[in-house]
Amino acid sequence: MAHGRKRKAGRRHPCGKLVQPGKAETLREVTATVLEARQRQYGVSARQAKDERLGSAIGRLAFAGKITPEQLAAAELYGDLMARNRAVMGLPPLHPHSAGGLLLDEGIFGRSVTEYDPDYVAKIRKRAAATILMLRAADSDAVAATGRRPSVLVHAVVCYEADASAWGDADIRNLGHGLEALVSLFGINASCKI
Repeated sequence: MAHGRKRKAGRRHPCGKLVQPGKAETLREVTATVLEARQRQYGVSARQAKDERLGSAIGRLAFAGKITPEQLAAAELYGDLMARNRAVMGLPPLHPHSAGGLLLDEGIFGRSVTEYDPDYVAKIRKRAAATILMLRAADSDAVAATGRRPSVLVHAVVCYEADASAWGDADIRNLGHGLEALVSLFGINASCKI
């Protein structure tokens, strides 16, 4: 029978010493972890897991073929515009990257408040208002009589990263209708590359 302390669990160096928890992972290890998680979670091959579209909810819909590349480009422009609109309005980001970042954004740690050029603010607010009006127009002329409104679906998937993989056909059709409205608003054509 062995005497002494039990051996601590954890990763070890080839010599047997424990790897210190303060040591940062290398970029290769982080990437490997992300790719393994994508394979497990989305049931894709190792090659498919490298596709950057799997990194967002709207990208996963494009990867699955439920939306077109043009619709994906319009969704990305919409997400960027809504993030800029929140920033010029003085609102915190929807998804802060850390608790410290949230505290900085809220001014708790004394972050200097960015002063935007009034012309830039007016331009962003005008573009955001036009985008919201276009989505509301898409709500009124949606083909699918059942399901949720296109504006709600687009905002949920793009801004809140709602998982749409289990949505019904009516919701996917309405989402596509809302994204098509954005494609026409932003002037995206089939020759546009993402």
